Amino acid sequence: MALHFELVTPEKLVRSEEVHMVVVPGSEGEFGVLEGHAPFMSTIADGAVQVIKTAGAAPESIMVRGGFAEVGDNGLTVLAEHVED
Repeated sequence: MALHFELVTPEKLVRSEEVHMVVVPGSEGEFGVLEGHAPFMSTIADGAVQVIKTAGAAPESIMVRGGFAEVGDNGLTVLAEHVED
């Protein structure tokens, strides 16, 4: 099973891919999302979104500033105000 992950800014779609897990810097603390996670919405804090492409793989960090994260039937969407290049 794979989690569909999208990372979006006001300017563009940064990522759209199938991954194993994503750890998001929520404003109330970090949270991890796997396939089948219950619907959930959170504001995000400035920090690193960690994308784990396959089980046991090293995470890839993507720095984001502000925004929202939504887990739904389509997977995880992170709507970031800004993504560091």
